[in-house]
Amino acid sequence: MTSLQLGALHTAPVAESDLLSQIDVSSLPRHIAIIMDGNGRWAHRRRLPRIAGHRAGAQAVREAVETCSRLGVQALSLYAFSAENWKRPKTEIDTLMALLREYLQRELAEIHRNNIRLQILGHYERLPREVRTDLDDALVLTSGNTGMVLNVALNYSARAEIADAVNSILLERAHAANGTGTAIQANITEEMISNHLYTRGLPDPDLLIRTSGEMRVSNFLLWQIAYAEIWVTDTCWPDFTKKHLLQAVIDFQKRERRYGGLGSNGA
Repeated sequence: MTSLQLGALHTAPVAESDLLSQIDVSSLPRHIAIIMDGNGRWAHRRRLPRIAGHRAGAQAVREAVETCSRLGVQALSLYAFSAENWKRPKTEIDTLMALLREYLQRELAEIHRNNIRLQILGHYERLPREVRTDLDDALVLTSGNTGMVLNVALNYSARAEIADAVNSILLERAHAANGTGTAIQANITEEMISNHLYTRGLPDPDLLIRTSGEMRVSNFLLWQIAYAEIWVTDTCWPDFTKKHLLQAVIDFQKRERRYGGLGSNGA
């Protein structure tokens, strides 16, 4: 069963150093996935346009990337733009694309300097040409980096990812049988599907964080989060800081992960 816990910082101020001292670096989550939610809500509460929330959220992205990299997390996956987000007003989509380019141009040098490798999850070929160009340049620049993998989900759908994986397996089988006249009858296994997902080669997320208090996974990494620990905070994404991330890791390390088996007390 997937574990769910509502996360919140203590009401009394907690020093960042105190939180860091509570973290066991030998049992960090290998892969953290974040559903960055609440930009529009953050802006609405301040009587600002929605795009102001998206712009404010860029700083939270920077803190999350920097914190995970410094902790030694193997992979960080950020849900930036879903396949369903195309339903939003064109003006908002255009501004989101502009902010993505702005983020890349401002942060790419630092990402590369920190040995982070960028990956895109999803069909980003549908994005505007100038955005694709910037993304391609970033992918090439960071392709040889050996530190944390930063997955950015763009035009992403978990259901489409699973369908893509199955279609990829079928295509491989068709190529293998080509010219032999013999169909390959082996069953499709869970391992085969995992090896054809966008995240192949990476560990599945150990920790899924969702901001803004919503209790759903929103078609994000559905296959990969089967046994992820889920940590939800009412904090909107623009207000999500390093302290929130550290608290999520601390709570993760307090949990007993059973993967369907019995706990240490036999329960």
